[in-house]
Amino acid sequence: MSTEATNESFRASVLAEIKNIQEELNQLKSFKKKIVKKSTKKRPARKTVKRKAAKRKPARKTAKKKTVRRKPARKTVKRKAAKRKPARRIAKRRTSRRR
Repeated sequence: MSTEATNESFRASVLAEIKNIQEELNQLKSFKKKIVKKSTKKRPARKTVKRKAAKRKPARKTAKKKTVRRKPARKTVKRKAAKRKPARRIAKRRTSRRR
C-alpha cells in the first residue's frame, strides 16, 4: 500500500507543478499581447512599381562597303634630254713655249 500511496502523491505533485507552469505561461502570453499589440486594420497591399521598359539602343547600321578608289596614276612629265657636259678637252702641253 505504501507504494501506491507514493505513486499517487507523486502524480498529484507532478500535476500541480504542470498547472503552475501553465499559469505562468498564460501570464507571459498576456504580457506579450500587451507589449506587441497587432493592429486589427488590414494594411493596404504595397503597390508594385511598374518599371519603365529599358530603351533599347537602335541596331547598328551595317556599313556599306566602300569601293576602294585607286589613286590616279601620276602624270609622267616628259623629261628634257639632259644636256651632257662636253667631254674634257685634253689640254695640249705647252712644251714648245718653255724656254
